[in-house]
Amino acid sequence: MSAVVSEYVERFDAFYREHFGQSAGTAGRTIGAARAYRRALSEAGLAGLDVPRELGGIGLDAATAASIQSALADRIPPEESIFGIGLNMAIPTIIEFGSDELQRRVVPPSLRGEVIWCQLYSEPGAGSDLAGLTTKAERDGDEWVVTGQKVWTSGAQHADLGIIIARTAPERTKHSGITMFVIDMNQPGVTVRPLVQMTGVAEFNEVFLDEARVPADNMVGELNNGWSLAVRLLAHERNSLGRSFTPATGRSKTGRQPLRHSQLCERAEQLGRTRDAVIRDQLAQVYIGEKLIEWNGERDLHPSIGKLWRTRQGRLAAQVAHLIGGPLAGAWEADDIDADYWAYHVLNCRGMSLGGGTDEIQRNTLGERALGLPREPSIDREVPFRDLPRN
Repeated sequence: MSAVVSEYVERFDAFYREHFGQSAGTAGRTIGAARAYRRALSEAGLAGLDVPRELGGIGLDAATAASIQSALADRIPPEESIFGIGLNMAIPTIIEFGSDELQRRVVPPSLRGEVIWCQLYSEPGAGSDLAGLTTKAERDGDEWVVTGQKVWTSGAQHADLGIIIARTAPERTKHSGITMFVIDMNQPGVTVRPLVQMTGVAEFNEVFLDEARVPADNMVGELNNGWSLAVRLLAHERNSLGRSFTPATGRSKTGRQPLRHSQLCERAEQLGRTRDAVIRDQLAQVYIGEKLIEWNGERDLHPSIGKLWRTRQGRLAAQVAHLIGGPLAGAWEADDIDADYWAYHVLNCRGMSLGGGTDEIQRNTLGERALGLPREPSIDREVPFRDLPRN
């Protein structure tokens, strides 16, 4: 561990002890508390490890920032999760492609926790085929008018800003007529409706856009070049997903994150299952997977590799949690908070194979972009989007 990494790990540790004490990792905190945490982090000079100093960050290189994040993986409190889409996906994309004015306007308040983001990508008719999106943006003077529907939008019910891709040139092919924008979620014309999952949590939402307004200077990158930006943002998302875990201490029912080996061992100890040979073997497999993800995070790998490993790890850890719980793991009393926590992760683990791009999409991406295999046949890549058949 380098001197710089050690210095910042020590500073973060001191910050967590001061602000959380023994309660670090406790779930169920309010959004207000999460914003206060982020503001304190910024005031302590610990926000934005690889964000340029002129935008309020620390200005470290990406490799050093990744090493620090890896070293702190089991100490980051759940307050951080609500800012994940902004800090790990939207902000890196805006820093890379957005105008200087847009960066100055949205990056510093995001680091301070004043802005919560969502990602407006998937639609009812455009999931894995994201380039088939039909949400449209039409120019009206100094604004764009956006109309359409998005779905599976994580955290939209809390979001202040959204990063959205919309069709701006239907006369072009479906990949070349898309533009990326930053949209105000708290305006007339934006309606958010929660989608309750089988876990009982409304993590996702559908979002209806009815002539919502976007200032022209909220465009990210160039007009009609949004597809390449969208792919870049997805790479940032897969990188962050490949590194994410639930806190080693405390309980968190947020996001699609694998249970940690330390939590599973504690559970097995509580239920007297540590002498079971099958459970011991499975716990060893979870530990191996956890270390592989940790080590892969320190290498410059294709982001889809980390995403696939994290997905596999999440399913395995949930399976082991259910195995440890035994025959009664799927039934519990309504007020049994402990059992509810484990059941949440068992039910939620399958979503890891979908969020951030399905496993099948990841494998296609690796085959085509990493291994150079031929692309799958397509008959619509050269056809203007408005001429494509619709369901």
